[in-house]
Amino acid sequence: MAKLKCNDYGFECDFIAEGEMETVIDEFRKHTDEEHGIDYSKEAIMQFLLRKQGL
Repeated sequence: MAKLKCNDYGFECDFIAEGEMETVIDEFRKHTDEEHGIDYSKEAIMQFLLRKQGL
């Protein structure tokens, strides 16, 4: 199970995406684009997840 919190990446925001990796990537990308105006690539979000897991 994967989890990303918006405030872990410099945003003053309580959004949390949690679940299967592909779902988390899609939800986090959609949120950051719509709410913060940042269009992260799927690869960038994957790197966030990998770094967070220490892989």
